[in-house]
Amino acid sequence: TWAMQASAEPAERAPTGVPSKPAAHRLCQKRLDYALRKSSYVRYMLDAMKRLGCDVQVDRHLVCEPCGPTVAGGFDPEAKQIVLCENNIYSQGHMNDTLTHELVHTYDYCRAHLDWNNLDHLACTEIRAANLSGECFFWKENFARFKLGWRKHHQVCVRERASKSLLCVRDISESEAVAAVDRVFDTCFRDTDPFERIPPSY
Repeated sequence: TWAMQASAEPAERAPTGVPSKPAAHRLCQKRLDYALRKSSYVRYMLDAMKRLGCDVQVDRHLVCEPCGPTVAGGFDPEAKQIVLCENNIYSQGHMNDTLTHELVHTYDYCRAHLDWNNLDHLACTEIRAANLSGECFFWKENFARFKLGWRKHHQVCVRERASKSLLCVRDISESEAVAAVDRVFDTCFRDTDPFERIPPSY
């Protein structure tokens, strides 16, 4: 399953002082290092950030740490950090998707100075992240979740994941999350910056 969400706000971090498990931390760091070297989408997003003047410093801006049980990662705009949840990222592919997802949020923050208190802004960056990160690519959804379809399926997946991400970071009802996604979906789904179009499958 690809159910654990990445989100545009800080992941539910473990209480201060709670240590991470060394083996989980090492594995997360190993997967992160591999993604930085081998994932074409991660490298593309890092280059795009640099072109915007928001250079990502790996040791400063990317952190592996334990999180709450429902999230795989998050972007913390105050700390300017991407949090990768070492206890929830369960494969290299999941790391690649989660990191790309969070880099889309970071890119949006850099280019547009998002208002994190504006639900429509949050919905937009969640739509873009679900659309561009790879988590809704057809072959993953088809085999991992046994759903069928193609273009229509992709849009349904993006809507679902954006709504779920809003529910992870805001105390709102499901209907409010869906309504926010609906309000901005067409514009934000078409916005594939910095890609020329929705990236193809890996």
